[in-house]
Amino acid sequence: MSVTPPAGRAATGATRTVYQVSELAQLLRSVVEGALPRIWVQGEISNFSRPASGHWYFTLKDARAQLRCAMFKNANLHVRPQPRDGDAVLIRAQLSFYTARGDLQLICEHMEPAGEGALLRAFEELKRRLASEGLFDEHLKREIPKRPRAIGLITSGSGAALHDMCTTLARRYPVAPVYLFPVPVQGTDAPPAIVRALRRLPQLAPVDVILLARGGGSLEDLWAFNDEHVARAIRACSVPVICGVGHEVDVTIADFAADLRAPTPTAAAERAAPDIAEWQLALRQSETRMAVAVERRLQLAAQRCDDQARRLDAQHPGRRLHERRQRLDELQLRLRRAQTAVLARHAQRLAHRTTQLQAATPLRRLTTEQHRLERLQARAGEALRRRLGDARARLLRSEAPLSSLNPLAVLERGYAIALDADGRAVTDAAKLQPGDALSLRLSRGRVTARVDRTEPDGAESGPNADNPRPSR
Repeated sequence: MSVTPPAGRAATGATRTVYQVSELAQLLRSVVEGALPRIWVQGEISNFSRPASGHWYFTLKDARAQLRCAMFKNANLHVRPQPRDGDAVLIRAQLSFYTARGDLQLICEHMEPAGEGALLRAFEELKRRLASEGLFDEHLKREIPKRPRAIGLITSGSGAALHDMCTTLARRYPVAPVYLFPVPVQGTDAPPAIVRALRRLPQLAPVDVILLARGGGSLEDLWAFNDEHVARAIRACSVPVICGVGHEVDVTIADFAADLRAPTPTAAAERAAPDIAEWQLALRQSETRMAVAVERRLQLAAQRCDDQARRLDAQHPGRRLHERRQRLDELQLRLRRAQTAVLARHAQRLAHRTTQLQAATPLRRLTTEQHRLERLQARAGEALRRRLGDARARLLRSEAPLSSLNPLAVLERGYAIALDADGRAVTDAAKLQPGDALSLRLSRGRVTARVDRTEPDGAESGPNADNPRPSR
């Protein structure tokens, strides 16, 4: 590989080129970054640090070499869980040269646990296959006994999980004995040992439930509980199995196969053992309910005794005789009242009949009719007098207009009525002839006269034309 010196760099001799340190560092950086593309590197983390900036700085090493690494904040946001010293990881990185310190380093872009990808694929494959066989079906799950007579433990004989479970069982349920079947919980020897324990423990001890547990760890540490033989042994176990492996985020095939999964070994112990404090509370509540029930039974018995005593007292012969005597007195009183009422009704009926007979005698009827006749006569006389008075008043009212129309009343003022021979009133002088006889009707009496002459209307003769006098 040939390296071209920076442009403008002058040679001080025929065979030497002199560089500044920064210039050489930049040259090395360009050579390193251009020589290798992005690469995958596997190793163990050490000297891990995370300053306030959020960037990660660590050393990636194996048994014979080490490289400095940096993973900036925008690249490490999605890495879960956060790595620790001693973790084996697989990274995708860009090889670079850090000029400020003169170190060769890897700029990490992606990180995952080393070997975990294959293990996860194997885990998912086994889980899928066993689920398709129905090994994880809910109807296969057995009910955990509420009050187990004895509890079996399958775990490491020296781990912290054993101590935590024993402490929890002693606190919550000290009445049940605990039988331990120690087994290795990681490595190649663990799965056969766990299978043997699940088969033998129910035969060696009268356990009603088994706790299969261990503490937390990496996926490789927990791999013994992802074994197919362990899952089948759990389903074939003669008693229910509670699985409490790792922490709450850890999930194994054994968790799916178990009758009940607990997030931790301590939680598995709590699920298997009832709380004795709850038993004591339930016992006190039962005692209270029993006392209340007994008190109620005693009250009911006392009430029944009182009822029987009252019934006996009610059936006593003396009491019944007294009641019969009282009943006889009441009947006698009712009989006397009934007799009095009957006599009163008969007396009332007799008085009514007497009154009717008295009203029906002829003398009484004659007197009544006479009074009625007198009233009618009085009413008739009064009516006749009223009618005569009314007629007299009408006569008086009619007399005045008749008097005003009576021709005889005019005669009183000196006038006379001329009548011809036939007795008809003469009203026209032209109908008379000289010599005709006339009869003059005066106010009092009559006068006979003869016509001397006639004067029709409009003819006047002599000084006495206005006062004609008939000739006698």
